[in-house]
Amino acid sequence: MANALNNDGDPGRLVLGVESSCDETAAAVVEDGRRALSSVVASQVRDHAPFGGVVPELASRRHLEAVAPVIRAALAGAGVTLGQISGLAVTQGPGLIGSLLVGLSAAKALAWARDLPIVGVSHLEGHIAALRLMDDPPAPPFAALLVSGGHTSIYHVHDFGQMEELGQTVDDAAGEAYDKVAKLYGLGYPGGVIIDRLAAGGDPTAIQLPRPRLRDGTLDFSFSGLKSAVVRFRQEHIGQNYRIEDLCAGFQEAVVEVLTSKTIAAAKQRGLTRLALAGGVAANQRLRQAMAQAAAAAGMELTAPPVALCTDNAAMIAAAGAIRLRAGLRLALEADAVSRLPRGGRLPGEA
Repeated sequence: MANALNNDGDPGRLVLGVESSCDETAAAVVEDGRRALSSVVASQVRDHAPFGGVVPELASRRHLEAVAPVIRAALAGAGVTLGQISGLAVTQGPGLIGSLLVGLSAAKALAWARDLPIVGVSHLEGHIAALRLMDDPPAPPFAALLVSGGHTSIYHVHDFGQMEELGQTVDDAAGEAYDKVAKLYGLGYPGGVIIDRLAAGGDPTAIQLPRPRLRDGTLDFSFSGLKSAVVRFRQEHIGQNYRIEDLCAGFQEAVVEVLTSKTIAAAKQRGLTRLALAGGVAANQRLRQAMAQAAAAAGMELTAPPVALCTDNAAMIAAAGAIRLRAGLRLALEADAVSRLPRGGRLPGEA
């Protein structure tokens, strides 16, 4: 069966994306880098919830079980066969190395068996590319705040596929801080969703917490100190009466104020009038509200994607992959996964 590449020579026409960087096994089919024909995600939240966080070995085993069924479901959902796919895109990093290897190996096997062009995609670039899948995506250039469980960065997006990092976390990511605070208080996993919900019923001024690096003159973040401040607060108030809703609201307000302030500062420094949110924590309701208010006050336009495009998915990997495939980039079949992006952000094994 001939693949779709033989029809028009466009490797980005119909892309199968595979994502397995952490605890979600995902596959999707995206047309022309802009329209998701299917997006299937097998979540492992129930598997990791008893541990209060992702267990790498368990995550890898679940990916092994799910990757083939998820790919089949994505093809079926799009109403296409593997023979019609024009190219493959797979998350090559950053992420949990064992998890990444499962998705990467599956995608490379398909590429070899079907003689399909394949590209490796940065998980971070994928989150930015998710914005292309919106009905009304932001027009580059714009400043993007990418905030998730493992990453917190601000980018100057010159164009989709061309982004420049302006600031990043020097320790914990914002989502990681949410999960650690939730685990400290036994609130459950994933912590971000739970804290966001509890904070809605709390008073953000009742418990004052620090805003790390808020006015340090850089565009970098640090959330380790804020997490430590919550630990100290808990130790100093053992046996005292305070509402967990107020603690969640105070913690969340500290995180949101730093994220919002630095993103607006980055846009002003680069003379940008458009902002965008990306990543799992972009689903946080307080962050979306605060960013919208700050953008309006600064005379800027904010794009906040739907929640389904914030969390890890393979449609965003396929969207980013379509750009790379059309640019003529290819992943060598001997290329390895990377837990962290090399300096400069270039993935290994790319030509």
